Amino acid sequence: MKRIRQAVLVAVLSVSILVGGMMSGAFVRPAHAVGLGSILKVGGIILAVSVFGKQINSFIDNALGQREAAAVGATKVVPIFSVGQGGYIGAAQVVGLPANVKLVQGVAAVNVVLGNISGTGLLPISTKKPGRSLDRVSGVGVNAIIDFHI
Repeated sequence: MKRIRQAVLVAVLSVSILVGGMMSGAFVRPAHAVGLGSILKVGGIILAVSVFGKQINSFIDNALGQREAAAVGATKVVPIFSVGQGGYIGAAQVVGLPANVKLVQGVAAVNVVLGNISGTGLLPISTKKPGRSLDRVSGVGVNAIIDFHI
């Protein structure tokens, strides 16, 4: 019975990772070789955020509250999408008015290089697949960055 449960769990996780890879566009980028590690990372981040997002959010809220740095407003954990690279690279906690936070589906990481200076802008967006426009959500900011070591 225990082996059957383990086999079912492995099958469900495998399918979730593959579906996550397909949903992120990892399988349809024509001129970019995608390794198994990239697919697992993309699928793993999507799976971790969708399954454990509320627990991660509560953990961050509690940790910041204990240090007297609690966020004011609604919070939510969403995946970070790297604009230009085309993949999920982590997760972020966003904060703002409840109505605006509900609209946020992800955070777009936009890399900017100006001569010898470079930076990354983190923009809360209302889509999980940013296209030509980023569909930025006003009144919401990034409160915390969550790194996944996969």
